[in-house]
Amino acid sequence: MYTPKAFEVEDLTILHAAMNQSELATLVTTTTRGLVATHLPLLLDETRGQYGTLTGHVSRANLQWREADSEAEALIIFLGPDTYVSPSWYPAKQETGRVVPTWNYTAIHAYGRLTFFEDAERLRTVVTELTKRHEASFPRPWQVTDAPAVYIDSQLKAIVGFDFQILRLEGKQKFNQNRSAEDRTGVILGLRELRDERKTQVAELMEEIESRRGPTEG
Repeated sequence: MYTPKAFEVEDLTILHAAMNQSELATLVTTTTRGLVATHLPLLLDETRGQYGTLTGHVSRANLQWREADSEAEALIIFLGPDTYVSPSWYPAKQETGRVVPTWNYTAIHAYGRLTFFEDAERLRTVVTELTKRHEASFPRPWQVTDAPAVYIDSQLKAIVGFDFQILRLEGKQKFNQNRSAEDRTGVILGLRELRDERKTQVAELMEEIESRRGPTEG
């Protein structure tokens, strides 16, 4: 991933937090048919390995698990909130006119090795934990045990689990760090004025990054 130094994120705590906040990831592998990608939710165990281990499952009918090159490095992509940035939000527009549009976003690329498994009880644990995570905010969370046991058993036979040991991580937060503090403030105000939930999330991330920069940094 092309990452200029100003946008690079190496802090593992920040990377893990962003991975956990990104509810849907993309698994990319090399197969006998070329590159294949699958979009899926994942669990992150930050304690397993230097960079953590990701766990998930794919459909048994998905040939990606059968044809993935076990010797080749695989890639999982996480994306955070993103937004178009209008040059009209920069004070520099009025001063010099030397501004252009851009796009602000967070992206994390995790590289590692895949290990697939078919053990029913391990799969049950994975789907149970994924369900707990994504049902947690509901007033009456659905649980795996709410469905008939025979039905769940049949569904478990239709999926294959995997562990993904992360061997290296690339993190990028592109939020106008290469521009002046005045221009960054202009973007934050511009995004908030739109009153769009996702654009507000970007504004909040920009404010968080500003707080990490410290009062002496430009």
